[in-house]
Amino acid sequence: MISSDRYQNMAYGKCGSSGLYLSKFAIGLWNSFGGTSSYEKGREILLTAFNEGITHIDGANNYGPPPGTAEEFLGKILKQDLKGYRDELIITTKAGYEMWSGPYGNWGSRKSLMASLDQSLKRMNLDYVDIFYHHRRDVNTPLEETMDALADLVRQGKTLYVGVSNYAPRELEAASEILEKKGIHLLIHQFRYNMLSQEPENGLFEAMNKKGIGSIAFCPLEQGLLTEKYLDGIPLSSRAKDENSWYFHEEDITKRRIEKIRLLSGLARERGQNLAQMALAWNLREGGVDSVILGASRKEQILENVKSLQNASFSGEELLRIEQILGDE
Repeated sequence: MISSDRYQNMAYGKCGSSGLYLSKFAIGLWNSFGGTSSYEKGREILLTAFNEGITHIDGANNYGPPPGTAEEFLGKILKQDLKGYRDELIITTKAGYEMWSGPYGNWGSRKSLMASLDQSLKRMNLDYVDIFYHHRRDVNTPLEETMDALADLVRQGKTLYVGVSNYAPRELEAASEILEKKGIHLLIHQFRYNMLSQEPENGLFEAMNKKGIGSIAFCPLEQGLLTEKYLDGIPLSSRAKDENSWYFHEEDITKRRIEKIRLLSGLARERGQNLAQMALAWNLREGGVDSVILGASRKEQILENVKSLQNASFSGEELLRIEQILGDE
């Protein structure tokens, strides 16, 4: 059942210089939704997120696994549970990583982007998405071709806004300038960002601010490392044990990192939060990102994460302590 007071626990903010408001958290469809996951559990997670005021659903053509099944899952939920709420949702998808074999199911050509979005819309049974992203820069395709395809997809009504993901600062500015000449604003950039992965602070935030581009972070908890789950060893169910993990491996869990996590956990307790809640609040602090993508394998994680908004500000002393703990991380 959909709650009538679902907006009470959530905060919203404008995406860059646009007029679009995003919930401070988005629910991500990567890994926990699709053909190898429980439909009922995924449905419970997604509806819990919506009832907590999370209106933003972040997907991609190749999410699952297998690729495409996360979008098929979302299509079922939209039809079964959220049919009357389409205009309260921000639904996104992406293209740019391998989706099907052959030369057109990957990267950033006009052919691949347009074909991919058409397929995504069919899987989700939608007429349009709210945001369509180019998932990663393709150095073998002229940037003008990729941006021209994005602009045409807006004009065709298949997406309301466009964004990019995993672009370097110089590439991001160039993409924005190409779209500006076509009368299209580059709405948002999606990138990896958390306490243990602060590379975007080396020029990326400056580029986004310069061009009025919104920001959304994935892996805000570094695949669970910024929680208490690794303080007593590596659980067998951890993604760090998965040799196919993209961003997180067993060798990343060093003794030095665990010591830092213990200190961060102590600071979080002083703030009346657990470590995950403090890490999420840190991402959303002043000078941080506009929105954060949450991954979840059970609904209780959503409920706990949303509570981080109850204490989302930091004193100068707290920020200094975090910086000192992290050191040269």
